[in-house]
Amino acid sequence: MEQAALDTLDAILARDAWTMQEYQELLEALGATPNASNRCRQILADLEANHPTPKGAKALMIGMLRYLLCRFPEALEVLADATDNRERHFFVGQCHRARKNYAQALEAFQRAKAKGWEGPDCDALIVETLALAGQTDQAAKTLKSIEKQIEGAATGFYLQGLLAELDGRGEDATRLYEQAREAHPAHPEASFRLAYYLDLHGQEEEAIDLYRDCLSHPPIYASALLNLAVLYEDVGQYEKSIACLKRLLAVNPNHPRARLFLRDTQASRHMYYDEDQARRIAKRNAVLDIPVTDFELSVRARNCLKKMNILTLGDLVRTSEAELLGYKNFGETSLKEIKDMLSAKGLRLGQESETAGELSGLLEEAESLPNDPNAAARALTIEQVDFSVRARRVLEQLNVRTLGELAAKTEAELLGQKNFGQTSLSEMRQRLTEHGLHFREIN
Repeated sequence: MEQAALDTLDAILARDAWTMQEYQELLEALGATPNASNRCRQILADLEANHPTPKGAKALMIGMLRYLLCRFPEALEVLADATDNRERHFFVGQCHRARKNYAQALEAFQRAKAKGWEGPDCDALIVETLALAGQTDQAAKTLKSIEKQIEGAATGFYLQGLLAELDGRGEDATRLYEQAREAHPAHPEASFRLAYYLDLHGQEEEAIDLYRDCLSHPPIYASALLNLAVLYEDVGQYEKSIACLKRLLAVNPNHPRARLFLRDTQASRHMYYDEDQARRIAKRNAVLDIPVTDFELSVRARNCLKKMNILTLGDLVRTSEAELLGYKNFGETSLKEIKDMLSAKGLRLGQESETAGELSGLLEEAESLPNDPNAAARALTIEQVDFSVRARRVLEQLNVRTLGELAAKTEAELLGQKNFGQTSLSEMRQRLTEHGLHFREIN
């Protein structure tokens, strides 16, 4: 079987031009070849070396292989010089579709159809692209026109499931995706959409199995590799996450999201939650929140601080000696009183100048909610809350520093962030609930 696949590959490579038939044969042969992606890379490297400025049929061959390896921008570049036939427009459309440029994908598929690309596979891909582009009514209409041709086939179940999912009918969608997989267990699109749906709804283990099914046959499924890497990292399986990302980067070294996420995942292996540090931060914040009125100061010093709107020790450590002495009626005697008071707490004037912006933001938030029974909870820093490493990193990327800032977000706003799923959302919702808070709701 293995040798037969290699013989088929050699036979395909010996041809001067490729059509859709050669593409299908290539997929089948690669699927039966060990290390298919490596073999595909070798074939592409040989073709690129022999044809540094490809045109016509050779440009189409190179474009096909680059598409198989998820090198979509590079594939589009070379396909611009390929033979003007249905295959060229088909792969241009596939590249745009993979990059979510649905309008351009539809245009390319229509051109492929005009060049002689016929049959239910053609219309099915157009239905899928219309649906993903948000044109669900037109997609449903086109699907109805070919339903007899694809009745009982995996493609038909998959497209019905996709429309159901986009219409918010999740249970119908999962049932139809499962029917598609029963008709064709290796159906990558049905497997991916079902995995994605389950992933969003907290069924991580089932999603992992389905994403792995997507990767069992060529072409390389970049989105499945990325999502699988995220899920592995969520459960602390960093090595598996890194392996997925390296697999993607092996075929597409310039994939931007994979490169960025790989660095984050590698760093996660060495991150840990320092409880002692968190306690020190909590203690320090508690001290900084002490009102200056709790200390025995002279009437002059007390009045000057009040007029300068210096209410807490935190305000004082953000204020320099020069600022105090520059205020009217504030002299050396009052300055010494205040310095002695701070010294007793291990503090000094101006020591927070380097982090004044951050400290100011935390204290201003706490002070802006004087009548809020949850003011103390809102002022808690992220370091003081028991978040997972992944959730903590997401919050850092969003520049969320306190529970109050997190509670000001909506769930939809968070889910709109890259690599942010239901698992992280559920964890954050739980932490807010534990402190009597909740996400902002849109009325």
